[in-house]
Amino acid sequence: MEDLISKRELLERYGVSYGALYRWKRMGLIPEDWFLRRATPTGQETFFHRAQICPRVEQILQRGDTSLEDLAEKLREPERQAPENWLIVTDRFTSRRFRLEELKSITLIVDGQAQELLPKQKGVHQK
Repeated sequence: MEDLISKRELLERYGVSYGALYRWKRMGLIPEDWFLRRATPTGQETFFHRAQICPRVEQILQRGDTSLEDLAEKLREPERQAPENWLIVTDRFTSRRFRLEELKSITLIVDGQAQELLPKQKGVHQK
């Protein structure tokens, strides 16, 4: 059983605004893949793994004199030491990382022409 916390509960618990949470996401303080969308009886809501998000929000709130930019850079350090098998998609607002081992396919469509981009390499398992 997953121990999840809803976005609403997280914001209320730490007194954080919706805008601040999404600014932290854009800055890379909270990774995109931590935002879990789940169907609920009232529609779709966003949840987080409690053990992952709560310490991160506490770290952000208790950063002292450290700027958000410096903290984001510090938190990105482990990414630089990550395995080589990543797909990183970046737009003008954010960057999102995917482990190649978890991807089924990557298709690029340009001018109506589709091209499969996922390499068939040792160690990359397609599900």
